[in-house]
Amino acid sequence: MKNPLLSIRKTHEGIPSYCTANEIVIEAILEQAQQLNLHVLIEGTANQINQFGGYTGMTPKDFRDYVFAIADKIKLDREKIILGADHFGPLTWADLPEKEAMKNSCELVRLAVLAGFKKIHLDTSMKLADDNPDERLSDDVIAGRSAILLEECEKAYQELLKENPEEVRPVYVIGSEVPIPGGTQEEDAGLQVTKVSDFENTLKTYQKKFNEHGISERFEDVIAVVVQPGVEFGDKDIHPYNREAAKDLSNALKKYPDLVFEGHSTDYQTRENLREMVEDGVKVLKVGPALTFALREGLFALSMIEKELISEDRRANFIETLEKVMLENPKHWLKHYHGTENEKRTARKYSYSDRCRYYFSLPEIKSAIRKLFENIDGVEVPAGLLCQFMPVQYKKIRDNKLKMKADALVKDFVASVADDYNYAVKK
Repeated sequence: MKNPLLSIRKTHEGIPSYCTANEIVIEAILEQAQQLNLHVLIEGTANQINQFGGYTGMTPKDFRDYVFAIADKIKLDREKIILGADHFGPLTWADLPEKEAMKNSCELVRLAVLAGFKKIHLDTSMKLADDNPDERLSDDVIAGRSAILLEECEKAYQELLKENPEEVRPVYVIGSEVPIPGGTQEEDAGLQVTKVSDFENTLKTYQKKFNEHGISERFEDVIAVVVQPGVEFGDKDIHPYNREAAKDLSNALKKYPDLVFEGHSTDYQTRENLREMVEDGVKVLKVGPALTFALREGLFALSMIEKELISEDRRANFIETLEKVMLENPKHWLKHYHGTENEKRTARKYSYSDRCRYYFSLPEIKSAIRKLFENIDGVEVPAGLLCQFMPVQYKKIRDNKLKMKADALVKDFVASVADDYNYAVKK
């Protein structure tokens, strides 16, 4: 059995990469994949999941079991799920010297492969503590560190083969021009489409380093190169895709029929822009914050309905609870949101970078969501009130396309984001 991701090399189609650890979001995405009979790619980042737990408290194996448990709940065949490892490398250990950071990185990718992750993004693009802070990190260093990680992945895969000779081989994503996870931190951050010369130099350097490490044949398992096609988002702004600006890069890819581009930070692009990206070779479309942004929109809309129907003493007060928790524990947003107190308050709720997603797994927030759902499901919501705060979902309920259940209403916000990606990648 071949890795299903290999097919995107030879077809006109691509695949969305849903980078999230949120249970409601994952369930919404898996339900949609089930309805459409699609393979679905779910990725966890190195800061979300690693051998020390990450900010979710999960190892790669824990994340696998977590996603599979959601699939089992809705009776989705696990074979339809492709697990991906995003930014796997020294991302969370950049403050350590190379020896220690790479040791941790090798253990991380090893655990990912052993846990059944079939798409590994080898990200070694960040400087480590003993790298020269005044010099650009060379492609040689980046590619050399990636080769070390791939060797570790291959050893882990050979372990899996001993247990199961039919084990599917993982595929890899490389690249030295890697955007930071979760969008830019500054609105005026310079945005340049990857130069053709940089893309081709990346390929040559990785091939050279793979040769030096005796793993040249493994280059055939590399399916994608991370590039900057000219898309990004910050707190307030979205940089839309401009295919004319990316034309030279797109044309250069035609010389490499076994490779596609992986685009990061494609969140909030229009469905037509996403489709153009796929047509231009950006066949892996990573999306993360836009999914939890949509979840937050749905929860806020339900909260407004709750205020109209539920007495004050019985409300979940999700909006107020989220603000309280974020103020009590500001580490996930304090360095990212700037301006007046009112501007920061607005950003905590409505920023495109969606820093509030880091708080959704906390017990107080999960409890507020459960109570909100119970409150809405325990009353009859007038059609006109539903139409006021959830007009799209109102029409779907009216047309018998959606159940009048609190969780279904919220998940439909997430599904609408995934709809745009499915439109973009399918021909």
